[in-house]
Amino acid sequence: MEHPIKILIVEDNVIIADDMQSMLEEIGYEVVDNVIVYEQAVEVLKNNHVDLVLIDIILASDKTGIDLGKHIRDVYNIPFVFVTSNSDKATVENAKLVKPDGYLVKPFEQQDLYTSIEIALSNFNYSNKTSNTNVENDEGDSFMSNSVLKDSIFVKKQHLYYRIQFGDIQFIKADNVYLEVNTVDKKFLVRSPLKDYLEKLPKGKFYRAHKSYIVNVDHIDAINSKDIMINNTLIPISKDFKEFIISSMNS
Repeated sequence: MEHPIKILIVEDNVIIADDMQSMLEEIGYEVVDNVIVYEQAVEVLKNNHVDLVLIDIILASDKTGIDLGKHIRDVYNIPFVFVTSNSDKATVENAKLVKPDGYLVKPFEQQDLYTSIEIALSNFNYSNKTSNTNVENDEGDSFMSNSVLKDSIFVKKQHLYYRIQFGDIQFIKADNVYLEVNTVDKKFLVRSPLKDYLEKLPKGKFYRAHKSYIVNVDHIDAINSKDIMINNTLIPISKDFKEFIISSMNS
C-alpha cells in the first residue's frame, strides 16, 4: 500500500512555517504537525509516525535544532534536514556533528524543498540498506518506520511521493534523462542515471540486464537467447546477463 510521506516541521517563525506547510501539502506530502520548540517536537515524535523532520537550527527555546537533531539520532532512526538562515562556518560545523541528512538555506523555493527532501530520503534509505548493524529501538513506531524505509524506495507520481516496496518493482527502463519504474500495475518517472539508481536497490535481486534496463530477477517469467519476459513485456538482455541467468538456473 502506498502512503504519502509524513513530515514534521520544527520552525519558530510562524510565517515561514506556514509557507513551508503550504509548499509541502501542495506537492503531496502529509504534514504531521508544525511546532516551534524542541519540547513540542519531542512530544510529536513520541506519539506519531514521522518519516522525516525539517528543523530550523535556531528555535524559540533553550534547546536548538541541533539538540533536536541529536535527540533524533539517539532515539529514532529517521532522516532530518536542517532548514536555516545560518550558513556560516561555525554553524555548519556544529550541524555536521549530528550528521543531518540535508541542509537547506533560507530563502528557498518549493523545488529546492522537494529536492532536499527527496535526496535526504534516498540517501537515508540507501545508508540503512547497506548498514551491517541492526539496532532495536524501544519506540515501536520508529522501529516500524525504519523497517518500511529499508524495504522501500520513494518515487514521485503526479505531485505525490509514494513509498514502493522493492519487491513490487519489476523492471526499470532508462529513457533519456528519466527512468521508468515499472511495478505490477503502475509506472513512475524518476530523474536519475540508471547506474546511480541501481546502487539504491537490493543486491541479489536487481541486476543491469541491458544498458537501458534494470530487472528484478524474481519477476522473470521467460528467457530466450536475446530477451527476457516480465509481465508480458520483452526486455533485451546482454550476453553477460544471459550467461548469468542460465548459470543461476543450473546451479
